[in-house]
This record gives sequence, C-alpha cells and structure tokens, in this order.
Amino acid sequence: MRVQRKHVLAGGVAVVAAAVVAVGTGFGFADTTPVRPSACQGSVTFSAEGGTPAATSDRFPAGTRLRVTNLDNGKAATVTVTGPSGSCVLLNAAAMDLVREPGKNVIRRNVVERLDGPAAQPAQPARPGAGETRPGNAQPATAAQPGGAAQPGGAAGRTVCGGPITFSGEAGAPTATSGQFPAGTRLRVTNLDNGRAVTVTVTGPSGSCVLLNAAAMDLIREPGKNLVRRNVVELLG
Repeated sequence: MRVQRKHVLAGGVAVVAAAVVAVGTGFGFADTTPVRPSACQGSVTFSAEGGTPAATSDRFPAGTRLRVTNLDNGKAATVTVTGPSGSCVLLNAAAMDLVREPGKNVIRRNVVERLDGPAAQPAQPARPGAGETRPGNAQPATAAQPGGAAQPGGAAGRTVCGGPITFSGEAGAPTATSGQFPAGTRLRVTNLDNGRAVTVTVTGPSGSCVLLNAAAMDLIREPGKNLVRRNVVELLG
C-alpha cells in the first residue's frame, strides 16, 4: 500500500507540473516559438526624413517592400524602399515612430522581412564599377588623406563608407558601431557641410557601415539634424 501511495503522489505531481507549464505558455511565460530569420542583421535606426512610412537601403532596390518588427514590443511597420543609404534598412521618422519604444532611437532586437521576394534572403549589393562607391560597399581606402575632408565644400579625402550617416541612442564617450569594420577599428567621420570631424573607435556590430553614438553625432551634426548626408569616413587603423 505504501508503494502504491508513492506512485499516486508522483503521478499527481507530474499532472500539476504539466498544468503549470501549459498555463505559463498560454500567458507568454514559456514561449518557445522560434524567431523567424531576418533579411538584415544588426540594429535598425532611422533618418530625419519626413513623409509617410518608408525606408532606404544598401541591400534592396527602390520599390522593395519590407516589414520591420520590433521584437521587444511586437510592433511592426511595412515600408517601401525609396532609395539608397548606408544601412541594410534605414527607416524614416514616420516608420520609426510606428515601431520604436518611447525615447529609443535604435531597435536592437528586430526582424526584417522582404515581402515581395524570397523570405529572409538579403539581396546582394551590386558590385560597383571602376571608380564608383556604392552605399554599404565599404572598402578600406589604400591611402586616406588625413585632413583632406576638413574644408567644407573642398576636396574630400577618400571615403570608406557611402551614403548618409546617422546615430543610435547609445550614451558614453564618442564611439561607433559598424557592419563593415571589426571592433577596435578607428575611423574619422567628417561632416562636409560644416567641416566638423570626430574620431571614433568601433565597439561592435550594427546594420550600418558606420553608426555613431549620440556623443559622436553631437560633435559633427548641424542643429536639429539627425542625418549627415555629405560626409567622409576615413580609416585610421
């Protein structure tokens, strides 16, 4: 009889445990749903562009439809690519407002889905022709010209990134993240519209050739602008 009682108790505990797991999953405590693959890697940020929700990209051609989901709040925005940029996907202000959390300028946990092509298959950037630099196809310059970009409107030094430069909400000393250069790389970013420059060290990956943090952006941007369109990025080592 004592053995049978142990079996009954063990069976009861198993039933209760199964019920707890089922309830927890129903309320989102034990969600094991796999995250679907993303067509872009790294953080998603935005430009100061106005208008209806849209995006720019160095991976997908104009007209491509993408859905960007913020995994931290479940919000999603469907956007059409309108032109090139230095990121796999760079949202405009209206699109970012649809998916971001209050006060945040970057979405770290995200999924980018292509709606009019093979799912989660990032387009490969076209190879630039001789003497041509395309956004996202950053190739280290053989001989960057230090100081050559310091004169607004003057001859620019050789740049290693194409397209506009924007920033994340990261705090701290001036730094950057990059999808082209490894951590520890030193870059000098110059705003050709005002001649201001900042030297930053890459601290980790992102979805852009160079994505400045807030302190670095404050050193070179013009008041009220979240995007540096005319720029030179030099590889210092």
